[in-house]
Amino acid sequence: MGILSNIEPKEVFHYFEELSMVPRSTFHTKKISDFCVEFAKAHNLEYIQDEVNNVIIKKPGTAGYENSDPVIIQGHLDMVATKTTDSDHDFENDPLDLFVDGDLIGAKNTTLGGDDGIAVAYAMAILASTDIPHPPIEAVFTIDEEIGMGGAHHLDTSVLKGKICLNIDSEIEGVMTVGCAGGYIYDTFIPIEWSEENGTKMTISISGLQGGHSGAEIQNQLGNAHKIMGRVLYALAKDYDFNIVSTNGGNAANVIAQYNTTEIIADPAQAQAIADAVTGLEQTISAEFAGQEPTLSLNAVSEGETALKAFDADTTAHVIGFLYGAIDGVQCYDRAFPTAVESSLNTGIVETTEDTVKIKFQVRSSVATKLDDMRNKLDLATDLAGASREISGEYPAWSYNADSVIRPKAIELYKEMFGKEPTVETTHGGLECGILFGKKNDLDIISFGPELTGVHTYNERVHIESTKRMWDYLKELLKICK
Repeated sequence: MGILSNIEPKEVFHYFEELSMVPRSTFHTKKISDFCVEFAKAHNLEYIQDEVNNVIIKKPGTAGYENSDPVIIQGHLDMVATKTTDSDHDFENDPLDLFVDGDLIGAKNTTLGGDDGIAVAYAMAILASTDIPHPPIEAVFTIDEEIGMGGAHHLDTSVLKGKICLNIDSEIEGVMTVGCAGGYIYDTFIPIEWSEENGTKMTISISGLQGGHSGAEIQNQLGNAHKIMGRVLYALAKDYDFNIVSTNGGNAANVIAQYNTTEIIADPAQAQAIADAVTGLEQTISAEFAGQEPTLSLNAVSEGETALKAFDADTTAHVIGFLYGAIDGVQCYDRAFPTAVESSLNTGIVETTEDTVKIKFQVRSSVATKLDDMRNKLDLATDLAGASREISGEYPAWSYNADSVIRPKAIELYKEMFGKEPTVETTHGGLECGILFGKKNDLDIISFGPELTGVHTYNERVHIESTKRMWDYLKELLKICK
């Protein structure tokens, strides 16, 4: 018996739990891709596994739907690999440790992978069913969506016959997504010049922030650990002498960073004053959040006098200036829909290597020229830091389709089933829909899904009752796709 065995809808949660036993972090998706192939073989279904490990599984229509056009059900196989700082979970080898808490499903100390395991579980439940009426199904499972959408970029859409595409990668029940922003990953590499330094080694740590999905929650003005660290270091550098030894934190470009740990070596005579100053900054910054970041922790711990290799004065200044000064967060709201974010960027990862400090951003906008403008601003900050840059993972925006056939049907069905209008909107988060539409521009796409909270963090939860409602909705939606 599995943890989820007695939870309805059993057919969905059966596959969701099976998926949770297979490691599937971004860029490590061979195991989950092979799992999907074995599933297809076990159910005698046609499948395609491409060279990058995308999987397409096809199933004929049921009685009465034999001659209907296929419907594409699409989701991604990979998940964000985020865990608590004290977790020893190995995302490349360990299964997730699931738990149930009332209406919520989570994973102990790690992300859950509801984004986007729930889409794969829905699709598998349809593919394995013998009693659910549906048109021919083309289930499209892509890899590496969370960083760069590489699977969608490589997908050969010429093998797909369907024109209706149901993307199940939205995380608020009752919201139908009909467009999304474009974006890219921006990496800055600040070169390190090392020097031998003597003094008191200190570790400054920021933790306890809520974090979140930089596409769905950037407008909530949550604390970003890297930006807070930049502020702290800049404030300290005004009054005290120190060199940075290392700075690290964050899990992914598209996750609002929950932690940063920076080691410094300081004048021993100033170590206590630095620790006191950090305590004061914690109080100031916590007060500024006005209760929104209740578990924010900022502290400095002295580790004794020593001699060690540290950044030289110029490198230290460049790193502090870049972390503090580079743009971050919401840059502009949509002029037509003032509550919707148009342009933003997120400082997701800071990593010290032997030669560089690498800072990774997720940049998003629904306006192409704004993507260029943010790139120019990052270029300026990068140049001022004497650093180099790299752009990757570019993906296009998915524009609203005024002539959609599936959208009015989906809206009307939702009203009939739940007695209320769904919210129809575009999202600031990046979806694979834009890439798929760019490859196959006869696609008629909508995106929806059950309620997921804490996505991209170790507080991620799948809401059980919502999952059941949207499962019922998906089944009814397939019935009207004749």
